[in-house]
Amino acid sequence: MIRKRPILVLIALTLLLSACASAPAVAPTAASTETDVPTAGTLIDPPKPLSDFTLASSEGGKPLSLSSLRGKPVLLYFGYTFCPDVCPTTLAEFIRVKKDLASRADQLAVLMVSVDPERDTPAVLERYMKAFDPSFIGMTSDEATLRRIGGEYGLFYKRQAVSGSSAAYLMDHSAASYLIDPQGQLRMIYSYGTPHTVIAPDVERLLAERR
Repeated sequence: MIRKRPILVLIALTLLLSACASAPAVAPTAASTETDVPTAGTLIDPPKPLSDFTLASSEGGKPLSLSSLRGKPVLLYFGYTFCPDVCPTTLAEFIRVKKDLASRADQLAVLMVSVDPERDTPAVLERYMKAFDPSFIGMTSDEATLRRIGGEYGLFYKRQAVSGSSAAYLMDHSAASYLIDPQGQLRMIYSYGTPHTVIAPDVERLLAERR
């Protein structure tokens, strides 16, 4: 069953879902039970129109606009290629979403906007995203543009130094995923760990609306 929450509460919850550098706080543990797995996304009702943005993409650095994907649902995620756990877990779940869609899989666009533009060049993103699915697209930008875009999604991210590791730093960041409808409106927000069995039916409903 889909639950409704006020948008301000929803954004506050998103900010609490930090990932990667503080992964033990959000990643599943041996003590987790089935009740820890989200059973629904959060419905945005009425749908929230989103501002357009254009960023360098993993497709050879070619500029890509969110509006250029109008006409199909979009799963949007903010992450980065050096993420040790939460980001690859989320992208792996998106692979399962596409498998659930079967012959309609190509009607869904999957985007990851990097919160680590210093390391995530278009070339780095291309290798990373295609390792999950050839159709997945990465996007990268400068810090100022990222903060402007992220404000509309309640995005939180912060660099954290790491000692005793080959990584100079990791990124704490909010771990929500966003389902955007074919008209460019925000329709659903999913907390980290939401399974494909929840997301795929929501995508199918958006596809059915187009008929």
